[in-house]
Amino acid sequence: MRLAIMQPYLFPYAGYFRLVGAVDRFVFYDDVNFIKGGWINRNRLFLAGDIRYFTIPLDNPSPFRKIGDIDVAPRERWRHAMRESIRHAYGRAPRYAAAMEIFDEATATGGIAQVARRSVMLTCEYLGLRPAFVESSAIYANQHLNGPDRVIDICRREGADVYINAPGGKALYDPAQFAAVGIDLRFVSGAPPAYSRGSQPPVPGLSILDMLMFHSPDEIRPLLAEPHA
Repeated sequence: MRLAIMQPYLFPYAGYFRLVGAVDRFVFYDDVNFIKGGWINRNRLFLAGDIRYFTIPLDNPSPFRKIGDIDVAPRERWRHAMRESIRHAYGRAPRYAAAMEIFDEATATGGIAQVARRSVMLTCEYLGLRPAFVESSAIYANQHLNGPDRVIDICRREGADVYINAPGGKALYDPAQFAAVGIDLRFVSGAPPAYSRGSQPPVPGLSILDMLMFHSPDEIRPLLAEPHA
């Protein structure tokens, strides 16, 4: 069984979904500390003619609090304005309506962990990616472990014989440590897939929302299907 573990990111870039599509079970790492300036509550789109962040403001975020414990600021302060910014930039995109339906449902309720998790799960449902999803806070009770030890513990509890990670994990994890307990450590490709943006210029590494605006699920799935190494 192939397993991946990642923090819940807000409409992450396509590489995140390449990882999701490579596994049978995907664990949202929501009981680790929040990282300011990361991808949990923000991502990038092509807004007002340039690459800009769209950011969900949070209620008392802190690197000493767990992701799952952090709420978003009152929605009347940001949701309509964010939606309007996206509409002005993408309103004429061929699949704008479908992409915004996902955005609206994902951002409707809940704290930032719930919003980010739904942004991933709803996108996967739309694209036809169907791993089993679970939150780390709901099952494992292993916060006393750190780093690779905690990852290996989750893999063993789930019966995973393959652990697939994002490219950044190459600097964090030793394949020999995983092999010693019968787990094959692999990594997905980090290269952002190239795709057409209509008459607009190609911009690598944007939020998956950008890709959803221009392409159907049948067109997107092959872009996410690069083999892992």
